[in-house]
Amino acid sequence: MQLKILVLTLLLCLVTPAFAVIEVFTFDDPVKEQRYRKLSEELRCLVCQNQNLADSNADLAKDLRNQVYNMIEAGKNDAEIIDYMVSRYGEFVLYRPPLQTNTVLLWAGPFVLLLGGLAGLAVFVRRRKATTRERMSPEEQARLRRMLEEQGGEPRS
Repeated sequence: MQLKILVLTLLLCLVTPAFAVIEVFTFDDPVKEQRYRKLSEELRCLVCQNQNLADSNADLAKDLRNQVYNMIEAGKNDAEIIDYMVSRYGEFVLYRPPLQTNTVLLWAGPFVLLLGGLAGLAVFVRRRKATTRERMSPEEQARLRRMLEEQGGEPRS
């Protein structure tokens, strides 16, 4: 059964590239083509939301890729193209929004959650150690040490 699931998973992985977007834009300069690829990867598809323009098959993404291509061919620089997209669709179109007061939580949130989780884990471990030691009376601890010494074990402090 597990072998069938593994084979099915591998087959699905092989089929996935077949869904990739294939578009042919001709550029007279390889630098323009590189800029196009970079911009298509940095801009978010507004329909699919978890995909960039380069990976999305949505009609709007195709239109935006054409818009990016036309703007590059018209001689616009990357900042002008991004400014145009942001002015038209908002900062949501950016995969990496700039650090501003309204995006601080977005940038700092994962680190705050990580630190909070580590602090919570440290508190949990300390409390658990303290309760484990408190469970046994000093007489019980001494008895346990004697028993371990009789069996040849090393008592831990």
